[in-house]
Amino acid sequence: MLRVELTTQLLRLRTVIALAGLAAVPVVAGLATASSAGQRLHGQDGLFGAAPYSALNHAMASLEFAGPLLLPIVVALLAAAIGSADRDWGILRYLYVAPVTRGRLLAGKLTAVVVATVAAVAVVLVAGVLAGLAVFGWHPFHVLGAPDLSAAATFGRVLGACGYLTLCMLSIAAIAFALGLLLPRGAEAVAAAIAFVVVASILNGQADQQRGLLHAVAVALPVHYWQAWPALLTHGTAADLGPGIAVQAVTVAGAAALAALVLHRRDPAA
Repeated sequence: MLRVELTTQLLRLRTVIALAGLAAVPVVAGLATASSAGQRLHGQDGLFGAAPYSALNHAMASLEFAGPLLLPIVVALLAAAIGSADRDWGILRYLYVAPVTRGRLLAGKLTAVVVATVAAVAVVLVAGVLAGLAVFGWHPFHVLGAPDLSAAATFGRVLGACGYLTLCMLSIAAIAFALGLLLPRGAEAVAAAIAFVVVASILNGQADQQRGLLHAVAVALPVHYWQAWPALLTHGTAADLGPGIAVQAVTVAGAAALAALVLHRRDPAA
């Protein structure tokens, strides 16, 4: 089932175009900031300010740029398609009567969702490194106002940051996948997942300015923690990632449980 899902979904023209769009982000950003190579970018702070110092700096800044909206949209598109395509194409009933158990079908689809999510994050990272190599060259990872990181420290922080970001994207992927199984059409699942990201982001921005019920709701949503990982690179602190990991894990588990319930208790082809 996994091979079928990967072949039918990840190799589709729509998927290739979506991933190519992600890859274009660091390329365009690199060309736009080429004149600032080796300098702080327009007085900015954090990863954006240090982006022109090296290929890896540029790649991580590209991930921070794509992370809040563009990357979740592409991941939601891919995950919703994996959840809904069989029903949209009218072949889900035939899968049910074929010697394929629903558990195996679910496992194959969930694994494909994980692969698609990892691929989306990796595309931005690899495109950022390649574009950064061409424009800025390979240099030690630069942290504004601090010494350059050693190779070991850079590897550990980048691996941790990418792992955390991938987990964050898995949360919206799981939601979109469950919606793809639950809603009548895949387009509706994509729209609902994107609407969730946009509304949660707006809610999160408002909640940061005040306390009370609004803040309590915002911190319970996975979007609230999506931008916690840059601090791991700039300050080396991972303590703030704990709550985010917990919320993402609960979201993924809850969405996967809903997907399993829909697939086992209800006929999505109906």
